[in-house]
Amino acid sequence: MANGLTGGNVARGAASFSLSNRLERALFQVAWVLLAAWTPAPLHRWRIAVLRLFGAQVAWNARLHGSVRIWRPATLSIGAEALIGRGAWLYSMDRIDIGAGAVVSQRAHLCTGSHRLDDPEFRLITAPIRVAPRAWIAAEAFVGPGVSVGHGAVVAARAVTMRNVPPWQIVAGNPARQIGQRDLRSPPGATARHGPAWGQEDSDARAEAGVY
Repeated sequence: MANGLTGGNVARGAASFSLSNRLERALFQVAWVLLAAWTPAPLHRWRIAVLRLFGAQVAWNARLHGSVRIWRPATLSIGAEALIGRGAWLYSMDRIDIGAGAVVSQRAHLCTGSHRLDDPEFRLITAPIRVAPRAWIAAEAFVGPGVSVGHGAVVAARAVTMRNVPPWQIVAGNPARQIGQRDLRSPPGATARHGPAWGQEDSDARAEAGVY
């Protein structure tokens, strides 16, 4: 399978992922500790080079810290100018796609894996996560398997979302519920926009993520 799951009737105690998948991840973790985890904050392109070496699709002008935790680079894509804050956990058992200009703040957790609660063998299940362009996953928020966060949407700090978030919607709480609608505005006197340029709210998101 593409994500390395062994599939079929896995016996209790058996490995959920193939040997090649496990070896690939072990090699990456060693490489990340030796080559990337300790590097100074400005060396984003160096860390991106390490991720790309292990199959990640990451734009060269994306930014992510050495303290970011990644389960498997081969199932990860990060778009142009996306920001991944300190200590974020990208648990990419299945695909995680982060769009251009999106922000994943410090210690946020994007988790693509869970278990079948009605299965006596408690088998692993996975589903992809998509964070659309310009969305913001705020500090310590949790995004569960199979969730799509829409264009420009916001998952507030420490929110837990197990359902899709529509574009430009702001959700908060556990479970996450809509608390507002995001409206990015140009400077006074200009017309409202939802274009590619960063507005003040986006700049605040950059600062909150601790990535510059």
